[in-house]
Amino acid sequence: MLCDDSPTARTAMGRVLEADPQVRVVARAGDGRQALEMLGALPAAERPDVMLLDLEMPVMDGMTVLPLLLKAQPRLAVIVASALTQKGAEASMAAMRAGAADYLPKPTAAGGGVRDPGFQAELLAKVKGWARMRAPAAPAPAPFRIAPRPVAAAAPGLAPRPGMVPRPKVIAVGSSTGGPQALAAFVRALGVPPVPVVMVQHMPAGFTAMLADHLSRLGGAPAAEAQEGETLKPGRIYLAPGDRHLLIEASGGALVARLTSGPPENFCRPAVDPMLRSLVAACEGRITAVILTGMGSDGMLGCKAVAAAGGTVLAQDEASSVVWGMPGAVAKAGLAQLLLPPDQLAERVMAQFKAMGGAA
Repeated sequence: MLCDDSPTARTAMGRVLEADPQVRVVARAGDGRQALEMLGALPAAERPDVMLLDLEMPVMDGMTVLPLLLKAQPRLAVIVASALTQKGAEASMAAMRAGAADYLPKPTAAGGGVRDPGFQAELLAKVKGWARMRAPAAPAPAPFRIAPRPVAAAAPGLAPRPGMVPRPKVIAVGSSTGGPQALAAFVRALGVPPVPVVMVQHMPAGFTAMLADHLSRLGGAPAAEAQEGETLKPGRIYLAPGDRHLLIEASGGALVARLTSGPPENFCRPAVDPMLRSLVAACEGRITAVILTGMGSDGMLGCKAVAAAGGTVLAQDEASSVVWGMPGAVAKAGLAQLLLPPDQLAERVMAQFKAMGGAA
């Protein structure tokens, strides 16, 4: 279902969606109240799996109707659409705390509008990915088995015997499509780690600051956008700002953040690969890299460098990923030591630190 007060937006997004044979638009509403009425009037077989919900509308806005929609259909995946502004970013993160599955920045006319291929790919990936995530559970496929590299012990999961390898100096996380929810699950389960956490989430400028605030509200490690030249501290999360690459360098025994406006990599800025490359040099391989849900393969080459330097590489499993592009590329390259949902990956990371004790 599409819910937007702009007839032009409803028509344009409807065309993009219905050009894919796997997607059907079952209803179009001009405000929240109309969407709620339409949802209740649809036969059970015609009810939508996913709703694209504009946040700024007359009569009843998106934030007001969101909890009512989820009460009427608890498994409905609501993707909120907001302007590419700080206000829009704040509203998107607030909607996700209220139960929205994901967000979608509205394209600007300067960027090509709905005709922008990048926007169309993201729109379809999120709609199809969340529909699959909300579908009734199917029989579990055979597990994707990966032979552990020598640094992994048989049990418990990642934890090697003390003294086998040095303790990681940093946890590095990369994500894209579906990432905000995966990052939230990871951060909740991680708690406050004994090393810094650096993250790249493919997001526009302005949205990453709101994502950091969103993660900080979860009660674990405090999160913020990384600042040029700041020293990374244990137990804190540093996000790459939108439209800037985050690089890490060693300086006097500490790790320091560097922000650059270098060329996009994998069509992204920020990108995961440059962050991981810089960490390999700064930490001499003492890295735990975690690749979560996302389109494309950003992070795969960086993880190859991490693995070659003796670091640990983990990836999200396919069943819990909105899009198994980035983690799938890492897994298929034979780099991932574990494939698990984000919360379980975080638990294994913390178990690794406990098992290593004070290894330096």
